[in-house]
Amino acid sequence: MKLKNTLGLAIGSLVAATSIGAMAQGQGAVETEIFYKKEFFDSQRDFKNDGNLFGGSIGYFLTDDVELRLGYDEVHNARGEDGKNIKGSNTALDAVYHFNNPYDAIRPYVSAGFSHQSLGQTGRGGRDHSTFANVGAGAKWYITDMFYARAGVEAQYNIDQGDTEWAPSVGVGLNFGGSPKQAEVAPAPVAEVCSDSDNDGVCDNVDKCPDTPANVTVDADGCPAVAEVVRVELDVKFDFDKSVVKPNSYGDIKNLADFMKQYPSTTTTVEGHTDSVGPDAYNQKLSERRANAVKQVLTNQYGVESNRVESVGYGETRPVADNATEDGRAVNRRVEAQVEAQAK
Repeated sequence: MKLKNTLGLAIGSLVAATSIGAMAQGQGAVETEIFYKKEFFDSQRDFKNDGNLFGGSIGYFLTDDVELRLGYDEVHNARGEDGKNIKGSNTALDAVYHFNNPYDAIRPYVSAGFSHQSLGQTGRGGRDHSTFANVGAGAKWYITDMFYARAGVEAQYNIDQGDTEWAPSVGVGLNFGGSPKQAEVAPAPVAEVCSDSDNDGVCDNVDKCPDTPANVTVDADGCPAVAEVVRVELDVKFDFDKSVVKPNSYGDIKNLADFMKQYPSTTTTVEGHTDSVGPDAYNQKLSERRANAVKQVLTNQYGVESNRVESVGYGETRPVADNATEDGRAVNRRVEAQVEAQAK
């Protein structure tokens, strides 16, 4: 009955989490998972049969590829040589490295970490405590950007007893809260320069636009080609009276940096703002420090040339929300930037 309640609660949590907006992968993302694991005990344990483990985990992506994961599971169906039930639990902390890129459908992974296991037999006093060093490998299949299925296997070395056990596992989970997926820009149609073989000043190779001037770039219909404008915006929030960029904003700043590297002729102005609490002169300096902090991340950490990024502070003079409320002031404590380019 306990197992059914636990699984029901976990599945309910997964379903409820689908209502969270801005599901995403990459740095700053959180993954929650429920899993089933089959543990093949070493013969030195003198167990009559192997265990079925049911549990859950939560992980946080320190980078786009590296996740720190905390897991917990309970042992079921294991029996000792005397037929007594073996009950217990495992708690594990692992680092997981993912291959491929965020938003790829398949992401293989390897893992390493430590776990602690506590087992006891029904009707007997005392418990068996073991510490394991774990290594594992597997793959995650992202059925959608947020929902995934996983299969893998772990080798568990019992540090206390000197034996090794194996545990294949499967699970399903949700990924949310990381860097937003950058919109893909559709390639523009192949253009050509119209010809003017009769020297009348008008294109010869036109279809729907017969008055197109000579020697201009035209689209497939023979009309003057219009370059598509692509745009990326940045909105970084700050804590009260702080100018330190929070870790959950690094993914958004990286998106802006990647966009500027894709379009090397672009420049941007990073604009800092504050709420209305405090003297005007202090807030002006605070807004400048915030703008400069974001600029430093763009240039020093993500490699955008400093001469392409200008920083400016506007103090409390440009609110976008009501400074009379805490929620409004939180929105106003921000740094904004935007970049536009013509898609090639």
